[in-house]
Amino acid sequence: MSIEVKIPALGESISSGVVSVWHKKSGDFVNAGDALFTLETDKVSTEITAERSGVLDTLVPEGQEVKIGEVVATIDDSKSAPKATPAEKKPAPEKAETKTAPATKERSTTTLSPAVRRIVEEEHVDPTSVSGTGKGGRLTKGDVLTASPARTKPTASPTEDRSAEGRIGRGEQSPDGRFIRKRMSPLRRKIAAQLVMAQQTAAILTTFNECDMSAVQELRAKSQDAFMKKKGVKLGFMSFFIKATVEALKAVPVVNGRIEDEDFIQNNFYDIGVAVGTERGLVVPVVRDADKKSFADLERAIADYATKAREGKLKLDDLTGGTFTISNGGVYGSLVSTPILNPPQSGILGMHKIMPRPVAIDGKVEVRPMMYLALSYDHRAIDGKEAVTFLIKVKECIEDPKKLPLDF
Repeated sequence: MSIEVKIPALGESISSGVVSVWHKKSGDFVNAGDALFTLETDKVSTEITAERSGVLDTLVPEGQEVKIGEVVATIDDSKSAPKATPAEKKPAPEKAETKTAPATKERSTTTLSPAVRRIVEEEHVDPTSVSGTGKGGRLTKGDVLTASPARTKPTASPTEDRSAEGRIGRGEQSPDGRFIRKRMSPLRRKIAAQLVMAQQTAAILTTFNECDMSAVQELRAKSQDAFMKKKGVKLGFMSFFIKATVEALKAVPVVNGRIEDEDFIQNNFYDIGVAVGTERGLVVPVVRDADKKSFADLERAIADYATKAREGKLKLDDLTGGTFTISNGGVYGSLVSTPILNPPQSGILGMHKIMPRPVAIDGKVEVRPMMYLALSYDHRAIDGKEAVTFLIKVKECIEDPKKLPLDF
């Protein structure tokens, strides 16, 4: 009996995904619980496992977009796993001839690969007049392109180049090797849509300040060994900024809200999103009830989310429901930037690189480890005075960590 493998429902807002990679091939015997393929959606990447044991028959290729509920494979559970048999002794393969058969005169378009055949037809190349450099004398794309009459013509104009770009299919390289066209991943398409939507629907304004990281660096260096020994996790900077953000949100509650139609929703809880960069794109897992978590709890949550993000194991619940976001471009070397809102939130805090800079301290110039801070906010809901007050509160808590609820 064949069991259908369908794309499961992953959330109300997810209607499709891409089969990014098959972990098992058609004809393989799979056991219940084995990972069959990875499904990549616009929010999460998740492994789909086999519900029954049997022989797998895949119905869609890697890279194809599929709808929720669509059948992508079948498992024949009437077949059992093949029994291991002693390896049979095979005769030694005959020694290959050293001479290459003269295949150019007998070659026809039916023996060419689809990609080579397409170039032969478009460039009007006679395949029997071209010497193949591939295995067994087969023609390669390079052989055909080199022999193409178009290669000897003058360079095409920019207008012609742009016209040629439109004829290149997804996943294909242009004949001259200048570009490759490929489909954007669901996550990247979602990120693009969210960023454009944020710019079009909110009145985004950014205010800046800077903070002296000396006190946090000294406290962190002084407490690191004891913290690691007692808590089993390293003490980083992000936990300080999450705590400082919570204190600032309590001081300026409007920053912790959002606009919904003609209403303003004031959140009285503190679910802080922490932006994490991955190879697939930027994701924002949410640290729930950040105001109730200790420094150690925050560091564990951040480390756990970072690992899940790199391995593509974040769940939809990990990414939804945040009230405010923190983005740390400083880990990539960014000195200053204007972060874009994470809809429907009204505010996002941008952290940046810690740079030793000369600053005036009590009338004297000293070199201190300084960080620029940026708060982007929705000016429809938040006034400039409130935004500046929020950012100054964050600055004060970082420059004087004793104002934070330290628990180590």
